[in-house]
Amino acid sequence: MNAHRKFSVASLLTTTVFSLLFSVVAFNNANADPCFDDPERAYEYLIAKEKAITQAREQKVININRANEGELVSLDGIGSSKAQAIILYRDMFGDFKTVGELAKVKGIGAKTVEKNQRRLRVYD
Repeated sequence: MNAHRKFSVASLLTTTVFSLLFSVVAFNNANADPCFDDPERAYEYLIAKEKAITQAREQKVININRANEGELVSLDGIGSSKAQAIILYRDMFGDFKTVGELAKVKGIGAKTVEKNQRRLRVYD
């Protein structure tokens, strides 16, 4: 009786694991890129996809009072060190009242603020 019970639990676990694996594979395939017979069409597809991703990233509005480093580095002229400087400034002096105050952060000038003006916010 006990051996039968162990087999049933093992069988149930095996079935559950296979079901989960199938779900993961099915989900990943639903989001998979299409296949192409022509390498040129595949290349064009990949270029268009990359362009769409870049365009979406460049249009995202950033709240400089809430943004993390990853969001801040998506801005023009802001790398990791400047993003960290923004976060440090914000931690030391509190939230920015205006987008223009961003120029007070060491290493960030008015031109950087101006380049990113359309994407910057200080509120949600």
